[in-house]
Amino acid sequence: MEWITRLDAGTLLFIQDTIRNPVLTPVFMAITVLGNGAAIWILISLGMAASGKTRGTALMCAVALLASLLINNMALKNIVGRIRPYDAIEGLIPRIGKPRDYSFPSGHTGSSFAAAWVLYRRLPKRLGIPALALAGLIGISRLYLGVHYPTDVLFGMLSGIGSGCIAIAIVSALMRKRGHGGIEESGQ
Repeated sequence: MEWITRLDAGTLLFIQDTIRNPVLTPVFMAITVLGNGAAIWILISLGMAASGKTRGTALMCAVALLASLLINNMALKNIVGRIRPYDAIEGLIPRIGKPRDYSFPSGHTGSSFAAAWVLYRRLPKRLGIPALALAGLIGISRLYLGVHYPTDVLFGMLSGIGSGCIAIAIVSALMRKRGHGGIEESGQ
């Protein structure tokens, strides 16, 4: 495990020392704000809920976000209790206000991939692929800004995709049970 810790620290210091710059910093600060409280994903879901054609997908996104919140923010962060990288890595300076909760896993990344995975699986790829790209950028922003370890973001991505899969399965089963067998807008 020590080699993972060294790799995490080395990656964050590399980003800080070679990639951070005055042009990218405000861009990544804006991108990370989109993931605050899953705001962008909630807005997208609310927009989709307004249309009967995408209401099922909106419900799947809501369930995915709830699953990610419960798994990542309520359970794993408190069970693992990993301190933030700026408190553990000498010389690492965060570029945003210091989050007060634990580091592992990345909640921003988890919620972003939870909703984006639903969108990718349920909507046409011309919409699903940009959703995944945005989720990826939100995860990268957490590294760039120095508030998460790479393994936090990686696990957030995996748990988010898992949350999305769970949501699709649950909502699809409920919709079939209620007689909505032909579920709308599949991107497949």
